[in-house]
Order: sequence, then C-alpha cells, then structure tokens
Amino acid sequence: MSALDIVRIPVLSDNYIWLVHDPDSQATMVVDPAVAEPVLDAARARGWTITDIWNTHWHPDHTGGNAAIKDATGCTITGPAAEFERIPTLDVQVKGGDTVRLGAHAAEVWDVPAHTAGHIAYHFAGDETIFVGDTMFAMGCGRLFEGTAEQMFANMQRFQTLDDATRVYCAHEYTLSNARFAVTVDPANAALAERLAAVESARAAGEPTVPTNIGAERATNPFLRAPSAAELGRIRALKDAA
Repeated sequence: MSALDIVRIPVLSDNYIWLVHDPDSQATMVVDPAVAEPVLDAARARGWTITDIWNTHWHPDHTGGNAAIKDATGCTITGPAAEFERIPTLDVQVKGGDTVRLGAHAAEVWDVPAHTAGHIAYHFAGDETIFVGDTMFAMGCGRLFEGTAEQMFANMQRFQTLDDATRVYCAHEYTLSNARFAVTVDPANAALAERLAAVESARAAGEPTVPTNIGAERATNPFLRAPSAAELGRIRALKDAA
C-alpha cells in the first residue's frame, strides 16, 4: 500500500487545509476546507480529483469551502454526527469508533469534544497520522468554547497513548504564540526553550511549523503535559487572558 500524499494549503490568516491523496485508488480527500478555490487549484495542479471532504467540527473556517468544492467535484462530505445541524452540507455522519476510508487507508473516528461539543478527529493508525482540527496545536490546545477542561484533559490523555512518531495535522499556524506562552508556564523545560528558538527561526524565514508529532508535543506541550484537568483549565485560562 502506497503512502498517503499530504499537501498543506495555507489560507486566510493562519488556517491550514490538508489535501490528502491515495496514489493507489486515486481518491483525494480534503480536511476542513475553510475556502474552496485554493483547494480546487491545488488538486487541479496535481491532476487529482477530489472525492471526499472530512470535517472535524462545524466552525466556518473549517467548513466554509464545503459547498463550492462539492458543487465543483460531486465529492462526499463526512463530518461529526453531533454537529450535523450546523453543517448543512454533510452527506455522511460519523461518531467516535466509526471507521472512514480513503482507498485502502482506514481512519478511526475519535470523539474529542471541548473546542466544540461534537468535535472529532481522524486517526490513520497504519499511517501514523492524525487530523485533530482545533483540538490540539503545536504546543497548544483549542479554546474551550463548548466544553470543559475535563473533556480536553481526556482528549490529551488519549493523544498520550499514541506513538511518538505519530504526525499531528492541526488546522492553524499558532506555534510561535503557543511556544512563547508555554515557556511562561514551563520555564525550566530545556526542550521547550530549544523548540521555541527553532520555531522563531522558522517563522522568521516564513516556514510552516506543522505538522508536528506526538513526541515533540509530549516533550513541550503544556496542555498535553498537564497532570490534571484542573491544571489544564488553569493554564488554558492564562492563555485566554494572554
């Protein structure tokens, strides 16, 4: 089975859309299209035909391109069953424990509520890849708009079960601000200080910093490293006020 081709498409001010292609089946999937044209252009440039859209949650900067991409390609749109009323373009509703496929590549759906009430993630165990939407970022986590610190802590504990090599595809370029905050709550972490310097250099050169991986997050992400829901909630509140 060939490896998935995954293309980063930067849009808006800091969003990343992921274009995912299976060379064997020629199936092509889009994760969380904020807008349509850059996605259609990227697929067209590679000779790929978009067959699927997978949404992680209902926010418009993750679903805004759904309708136009579907109109252009006839693709199937899959997303969280718990948020189907807020994503009117959904064709297929999924929940935690379900399996979705891109060609022969299987992804398990994870329920990861907190940022939104019905947020999901897509874990390709065989590809050591997970698409997390706005649940986890490089050295960060999503705001608790519709959930609790207890829910986000449970999400982080589940991410902790993944191998270090698992690549984490999040939806925003928040790494620099997250790193600068993280050192204020974990100032003795040498790995974090080293990573901050690397991120500052990358961003100064205009380079992206995601995907990340579980090993890097295990070493430097204060939300993944939080020992309790109470501590995660405390540092999330500090980050919100920063």
